[in-house]
Formats: sequence, C-alpha cells, structure tokens
Amino acid sequence: MLSKALLRVGTSAARHPWRVIAAWLVAATLAVLAAVAFGGRTADSMTAPGLDSQRAAELIERAGTGQEGMTAQVVVTPRDDGATFFGDGGGDGDDGARSALTRLRAELNRLPHVLGTSDPVGALDAGGDTAVRGGLVSADGRIAVVRVQYPDQSRLSAEDLDALVDLGDRLRAELPLRIEMGGGLFYAFNDPDGGVSELIGLLAAAAILFLAFGSLVATALPIGMAVFGLTVGIATMTVLAGVTEVPTFATVLGSMVGLGVGIDYALFVLARHREYLADGLGPREAAGRAVATAGRPVVFAGGTVVVSILGLAVAHVPFMTVGGIAVSIVVLTMVVASVTLLPAFLGAAGPRLGRAGRIGRALRTGRTSRLARRGAPPEEAAARAAGWRRWIGHVTRHPVPYAIGAAGLLLTATVPVLGLRAGLPDDGSLPRSRTERRAYDLVAEGFGPGTNGPLVIAADPAGDPGVLDRLGASVAADPGIASVAPTRTDRATGMATLVVFPTSSPQDEATADTIARLRADVLPTAIGNGPARAHIGGAAASLSDVGRRTSERLPLFVTTVLALSFLLLMLVFRSVLVPLKAVLLNLLSIGASYGIMVAVFQWGWGGALIGLEATVPIVSFIPMFLFAILFGLSMDYEVFLLSRVREEYLRTGDNRRSIVDGVSGTARIITSAALIMVAVFLSFVATEDPSTKMFGLGLATAIFVDATVVRMVLVPATMTLLGRANWWLPKWLDRALPRGSSDSRAATVAGW
Repeated sequence: MLSKALLRVGTSAARHPWRVIAAWLVAATLAVLAAVAFGGRTADSMTAPGLDSQRAAELIERAGTGQEGMTAQVVVTPRDDGATFFGDGGGDGDDGARSALTRLRAELNRLPHVLGTSDPVGALDAGGDTAVRGGLVSADGRIAVVRVQYPDQSRLSAEDLDALVDLGDRLRAELPLRIEMGGGLFYAFNDPDGGVSELIGLLAAAAILFLAFGSLVATALPIGMAVFGLTVGIATMTVLAGVTEVPTFATVLGSMVGLGVGIDYALFVLARHREYLADGLGPREAAGRAVATAGRPVVFAGGTVVVSILGLAVAHVPFMTVGGIAVSIVVLTMVVASVTLLPAFLGAAGPRLGRAGRIGRALRTGRTSRLARRGAPPEEAAARAAGWRRWIGHVTRHPVPYAIGAAGLLLTATVPVLGLRAGLPDDGSLPRSRTERRAYDLVAEGFGPGTNGPLVIAADPAGDPGVLDRLGASVAADPGIASVAPTRTDRATGMATLVVFPTSSPQDEATADTIARLRADVLPTAIGNGPARAHIGGAAASLSDVGRRTSERLPLFVTTVLALSFLLLMLVFRSVLVPLKAVLLNLLSIGASYGIMVAVFQWGWGGALIGLEATVPIVSFIPMFLFAILFGLSMDYEVFLLSRVREEYLRTGDNRRSIVDGVSGTARIITSAALIMVAVFLSFVATEDPSTKMFGLGLATAIFVDATVVRMVLVPATMTLLGRANWWLPKWLDRALPRGSSDSRAATVAGW
C-alpha cells in the first residue's frame, strides 16, 4: 500500500517537476514570511513542574522581594591599575571610578523593562563590609557588580538583550571602566552560533557526494533538497517559537540532524534512481520507482526518528518535549521533501543523471549478483564489490576473534560512562573572546567561584519570626557556603529570600552536593516541624534539578525504546535472536559514544583539538536526546543491511554466503551515507558552545562506530556464530505475529 502510494507521488512529481518545485518555493516563501510576521526567538528556561527549584520560583514571585524574574549582571573594574572603588579601611577610593559606576547604573536603569539595579556605591556608603558581603564589590575594591533585574522571562525578548549589549558597547568608549556582561538574560536569549557550521557541513557533504557520483548535477540535487527542507523546517520552528518557548539548542540540533538525514535520505533515492536509469528506464519512470522502493525505508527511518524523539516526553521536562517537537518538524519536512521535491528534481534533470558513479555501482552489486544467478558471469558480479567481499569473507572465517576484539574495543570505549556527571556548562566554559566568559572570570577573581551561581532560598515563615534567623545562621554555617547576603523580607506577605553564595562554581559537583545537603539536612533542621517552609532556587539549583530528573527518567526511556525496537525488528525479520543482537549492538555503539564524550568533555582528553578551553560536565539532557536520535538513525542502517541478508538467506539457505553477499552488497552505501552524516555532525564541533560541541561529537562518533565497527565487523561475526539460529522463531510466536504478503517481507519493508 505504501509503495503504491509512493510510486504515484514520485511519478507525478517527476512528470510535473516545475509545478512541484514551484509549490515548494511558495511553501518556503510562506514559511519564511510567517516566521518574520509571527515567529519568536528561542529562549531557554531550564525548569520543570514539581521540582524544588520550581517551588522556590513560585514562592519568590509571591514574595515580591525583587528576586523574581530574569537577571543580568554587569561586572566592571577600573582601567587604571591603581584605581579602586573604595580604599583601604573602607575609604572613598577613586572618585573617577565611583562616578563612572554611578553613571553606568543610571544608564542601566533607563533600559526598557529594567525593574531596578543593585547599588554598589550605595552599599559602599553604608560600609565596605556591606558591599563585600552582598557580593557587590570585591574585598580589594577593584571589581564591582551591578545586578540588573528584569521581569519574568515571558515578558522579555531578545531585544532586551540587544539593548543591554548596545549600551555596554557605547559606555566602554565613554567611561574609564572595563565593562563585561553575563547572567541569565544572555543564557536565555543568545542566538545559537550554528550558521557557519551549517555551511561547513554542506560543503563537506557536497565534496563527498561529488566523489561518490562524479557529477555536479547529482551532487547539487541532494544539497538543494536539503536546503529547501531546512528552510521550511527552521522557519516552521520559528513560528512555533512565537507560540511557545522553544529552547535555543533546538535550532542548532534541528539544523544538524536535518542536514544529516536530509542528504542521507536523498542519497538513497538518488542512488536507486541512477540504478534504474542504467537499466534503461526513462527518467520519469526511474524517479517514480526509486521513490516507491528507496522512499519506503526513508519514510520508515524518518518516522522512527520522529517517534523516538517525541518519546522524550516521558522525562516530564517541558523544554525537552518542545525541543523534541521542534526537531521532529525538521525531520518530517526532510522526509516529505525526499519523496516529493527530490523526484521533481530528478524529473527536471532528465537523462543527465544516467552515468553511474561509485555509489550507483555499489548498489548494482546486489542486483548484479541476481543477474549472475540468471546467467551473467559470476566473475562480473564478484568484481563489483571484491574488496568488501574479501573483508566480510575474512571476518566470517574468523568470527570469534573479531567478535571478541570488536566487542572489547567498544566496551573499553564505554567504560568512561561509569564516571558520567550530568550538569550544565557555565560561562566559565565559553571562549575568552566572549564577554560572558570575561565577566565570569572577573567575578570568580573578585568574589570566589560560587558568586557566579548564587542560590536563592525562598522562605515562608508562616508566622514564626525566628525561622529566618535560624535559617540564615544554619545556612551560613554550612561548609559549602561562602557567604550569605542580608535577608530581604516582603512586609505584606512576610515571605523572604536569602541569596547565598557557594564556595564552588555552578558546574562543580560540589555545588550539587551542597544543594542536596541544604535540602536534606540544613533547611529541615532550621525550620523544624512547624508550618514554615523553604525551597532552594536560582539558576544553579534549577539546572541541578533538571539534570537529576532526566537522569532518573533515562533508564525508563532507554528501556522503552529498546523494547519497541526489538518488537519492530522481530515483526520485520520474524526472528528472536536477530532483533536481540541488534538491540545489544546498538547499546554498544551508543555506549561508546557516551564514553568518548565523557573522556573528551569531563576528562579533557583531546579537548584542545575541538576548541574546548575547560572541562565541563555532560549536559543533562543530551544523553537522552542522543539516544532518541541515534536509535532512529541506526534502525535505518539495521533494516537496510539485514533485509539484504534475509533476502539472500531465503534464496539460498546458506547462512555464511547470505552474510557475505548481504553485508558486502550494502557496505558502500552504508559507509558513504554514514560518512556524509559524520561530516555534517563534526562541522558543528567548531562552534563555541560546549553543548553544541557535545551534540556534534556524540552523533558523529556513534554514527561512525555504528557504520564501521558494528555493521562491518560485529554484525557479520555474530551472525556467523549464531548460524541458522539467526532466523529461529518459535512456532507459537510465528503464528501470533502478523504476516506480510510474502516471505521476503524484510526486503519489501526496507525497499531494497
């Protein structure tokens, strides 16, 4: 049914190419116009219902103490090495520096949506100790911090960040101060830096396609389709951002995955189209049949990616759910483009695509073997993929050492996962060329690393006047707390907020330990058994809470995905051991990817090679996102390869021969497609943001391992060892499972 529908769609698009291309142009134009008119900019809000930090945020909002909403911080130090904001013993310090600081604060207060700013000069007038204790002026008087208070994030936009940055640029030229900026406003509204990476990825993919096809036209078609699809997908994501809060990483991840799968899917269809042209079919008929056959695994693989990504909703973290929806929009757009826009391109290109390139010859290897069975010389068929056949034959003759060696290699690469620490990189991990990094370093130098990630304790005394005093004293006595700012109390509600500064940086594991200790021991002891309550919030606490929730939900998510993949593969291939093997091998390749991420980002191995200036924890939501994406991508290769092996086994009944013929017949297309994906994903490692680097390196590593060590070593070795048991299925289960139209259902599902 699906193949017939795809045949009609592909043939119609190839017969009326300019209509389809015009329709896509109109769709792209409308999508861009809608994005301009109704779209919003991405924003990051790392919260989730039911978390202690979320309860703290709700209390803070009710308290009205000025701690609610979004903040930014402006960090300044005099350019004159001898100038200070206050002198020894709390003196006045340099008049020029203080007056410049006063003017800076006045200018900040005039910015749109600014509710107020902290007053380092006023705190100095009240006493140097007050300013230092409040984290406003460093003990040596050289560094001052002006905290800028904004309303809730929902009432702000990237224009507020632009206004703050523009003011800083202007005042740097007018005041005798070095001015750096950072804080939550930058984190929420900074644009992702993926534009250059997208261009690098496209160029790398174009180079690989040209080497594969040897034709500029054949190279341009997948690239053109991917650009069209990416334009529509990202524009639609922007419209979604105007309706709900779309996380910043979704744009970068959507571009990364969209380019990878878009070019990959187009590669499958284009290679099959060229095969049909070589068989003597006309361009339109060839395009229609290519979509009917190769388009089926494209729809299958794309649907699997979308379903697995949407499964992220089990984490019950809203920003992850919305991010998954946004990325799914891009993937779906690429699937639709592959079965409509690409055949239109193929029809418009006509017979010029007929000259077979390297991938076309590789694809014909499987068909040539069938021709050989009908009388063509076997030497011709063998010569098509002699190198791959020799390699796979060698592996199947020595399955035990190769299975043990490859599995041992991947298990070794997986070992660092035992030390995986989830968190979120702070501004200290950014390049020193960024003002956020320079502000972070100045604050750490003047006040200690914990000042970059203050905790905000929201307390409701519930009529007990002694709670706040006990709370402040108990928190200040904790070994993980460097200082506690004066308590701020709302007279109307009686609620209060305490800003406390840990001794460790926001991304340090010690900070998470401090938060956990305060919640488990310090706060309950200070509050007692009365009705009073207190919750810990702030950016550091929110990120720690989200990381803990995703870590708790990851096993459930992984188990669900693996169970669904096992059932699906069992249905397709009517086997128990083949799906079980596929699940275990997928775990090995993804585990190796996680392990390499830990070694590079947490341990710093080779970090300088990718521009990483400091070690960072693994971003809490990345392992779950990677698993969802990689599951769908690996299923594509799995079905493609195993369907060919299954087809050969049903024909010959010879296990080893079916493995050699099936794996060698798919080897070049799998490695070429994987090479394109790896090139696209690695191009994003060049960005400044550590989170984007993690996505790029994690995806590239897993795809590389899956297409090489797993598909070309472990799969043939383990299938050889299993022998005829590969296709064993209990009779009762065989009767219970739905059947396809023929025994070659596996090949039909894969479309090859």
